[in-house]
Amino acid sequence: MFRAARSVLSFVIVIGALTVLWEVVKLLGGDPSSEPWPPPFQWTVASDLNMPHVWDIASSFIEPAQRNGPPLGVVLVNAGIFTFREAFGGFVFGAVLGLVLAIVFVHSPLLERALVPYVVASQTVPIIAIAPVVVIWLRGGWLAVAVISAYLTFFPVTIAGLRGLRSPDPRALELMRSYASSSRDVLFKVRLPAAAPYLFAAFKVAATASVVGAIIGELPSGIRDGLGGAILNFNQF
Repeated sequence: MFRAARSVLSFVIVIGALTVLWEVVKLLGGDPSSEPWPPPFQWTVASDLNMPHVWDIASSFIEPAQRNGPPLGVVLVNAGIFTFREAFGGFVFGAVLGLVLAIVFVHSPLLERALVPYVVASQTVPIIAIAPVVVIWLRGGWLAVAVISAYLTFFPVTIAGLRGLRSPDPRALELMRSYASSSRDVLFKVRLPAAAPYLFAAFKVAATASVVGAIIGELPSGIRDGLGGAILNFNQF
């Protein structure tokens, strides 16, 4: 309880400090026409377009995104929910694929030596270059976005899962062999429990990557209902 309260307090303090710093920069170098007194400096980065006041940013969320339309906050929440669904689908698919690959590699050193270099090399190709190819191949839609999201998700799960599945104490593995346990029993009773900390750490990274992949995947797919479409739409105005 105390640790959670301390984390929340630290977060509030950081946000408050950033807000104060933002307003100080704005007052020192903002637009003279919008400030209560002439600022001593005129910085382009502190203009009303690039760096509006914090209260102006907050008030924009309750203003209509377009004439006679819903508030901007509602539009962004709906877009976030839409993108979350795509990211969740990609996260699940990528996590399952990564875990399956890790299990296969642990039980087959030959496949590990043959395929792991390609798994690593797959992450050297920028996702922005792969996204249009996937969209054309799958003819757009949410499936293409989910595949792009899964592309960024499976790699950390595969590498962390492979390391975690090999982390059990060798004595535990020898004990299971002495009982003539099957590979399935060793996997579910020894290897997977030992790999749990590695997998959950990988899931945290993969969850963030899935959202990034979903947003990037929406850009070339023509989907306008998600955050990627909102970015393109508002970037034109």
